[in-house]
Amino acid sequence: MPLRPETTKQIDTLVADTQSAGHVPSLIIGVVRDGSLAHLAAAGTQPPPDADLQYRIGSITKTMTAVLVMQERDAGRLALDDPLRRHLPEAAAAGAVTLRQLLGHAGGLQREPDGPWWERNEGVDLTTLLTGFTATKIAYPPHRFWHYSNLAYGLLGGALERLTGTPWAQLVRERVLSPLGLHRTTYAATEPFARGYVVHPWHDTLREEPRTDSLSMAPAGQLWSTITDLARWAAFLADPDPAVLAPATLDEMCAPVILSDLDSWRGGYGLGLQLTREGDRVHVGHGGSMPGYVATLAVHRPSRTGVVGFANSYGFRVGGIGALGHEILTLVLDAEPTPARPWSPAEAPAPAGLAPLTGRWWWMGTALDVSWDGATGELVGTLRGDRTSRYAPDGPDRWRGVSGIENGEVLTVLRDEGGRPVALDIATFVFTRTPDDEP
Repeated sequence: MPLRPETTKQIDTLVADTQSAGHVPSLIIGVVRDGSLAHLAAAGTQPPPDADLQYRIGSITKTMTAVLVMQERDAGRLALDDPLRRHLPEAAAAGAVTLRQLLGHAGGLQREPDGPWWERNEGVDLTTLLTGFTATKIAYPPHRFWHYSNLAYGLLGGALERLTGTPWAQLVRERVLSPLGLHRTTYAATEPFARGYVVHPWHDTLREEPRTDSLSMAPAGQLWSTITDLARWAAFLADPDPAVLAPATLDEMCAPVILSDLDSWRGGYGLGLQLTREGDRVHVGHGGSMPGYVATLAVHRPSRTGVVGFANSYGFRVGGIGALGHEILTLVLDAEPTPARPWSPAEAPAPAGLAPLTGRWWWMGTALDVSWDGATGELVGTLRGDRTSRYAPDGPDRWRGVSGIENGEVLTVLRDEGGRPVALDIATFVFTRTPDDEP
């Protein structure tokens, strides 16, 4: 869905101003709507950015590592509350720290592994990484505080490798990148790619940064990608391909594991995904950085709208790519409301016996309006006019909540001696046909 000209003009201006004020060699931002790239804004000349130019995505890699973990969970080969040591015995120093806690940066691990700064130096193998992992790397008791940890994702990658017998790089290529057509997302830089720089603060010269192989820390930040590919990944996070990950599993990944901002509750982490509150909306995604590169990914899932972006300098003179991404996403959501889906009449009448269940029911003077969705075969209950839950068949006169406030709860149809429905029992709250609760 194309954006309005006035919206694209604002985005182009923001990107141009940020590139200029931030002293960024090359900056590119893409807006994603309904599964495709709706607008591209670029600025800078070193090199001139385009949709097929690779940049390093840094910690956005973690979102893909998390999907691999969830695939293994869905296949029954691990549980999120398994301690790490169950799948990586050499990590016994982690104690009771679980996979769930590591995914959400709630395991209390320090941010980095032993040795020199891993992002700017050649990596070490898994054995060496584990040798340096001792009890001194536990900064806090698990789940007491949020503490971002690159080390956690190196260990998660090691656990995946041990569990599957397959190196992480092969796993992510076979299970995520290839199935989704992310053919320009690669382990190492593949031409054409933007060189990454540090911009000198006093005389604006460029120092090219090394392009390292992170080895055992690759699951935390190794990958390279393009705007075209990252837009496809944003579309996946908005509306996942069930062949790669069940939609319900991605919903689970977007639920908070821990708050990272206890003062204003504007930030948190799910299972591998960063959650950012902007006004009344929550953006799902992740930031990324490696020496010479920064990246952003933010998605508003209800509207299937996202922003992705890259720059090839390690830090901006003013602002940052993450803030720019969230600003542009908010701009698009405010200026480009999602069009309403056209209404169409039901193709067939409701099955026999369902009509008496529809209509208005009451509990303590509160109205519950029940309707039938022929497309899904579900009952739809709307409480007080705006709190909607859906129920799927779960046996004779029994329905199970599958979304909304009654998700997981049971709706039981109560009948009189003649078999006429007289009440709906929803988790012990009994709704009748009259406001005074009389059957």
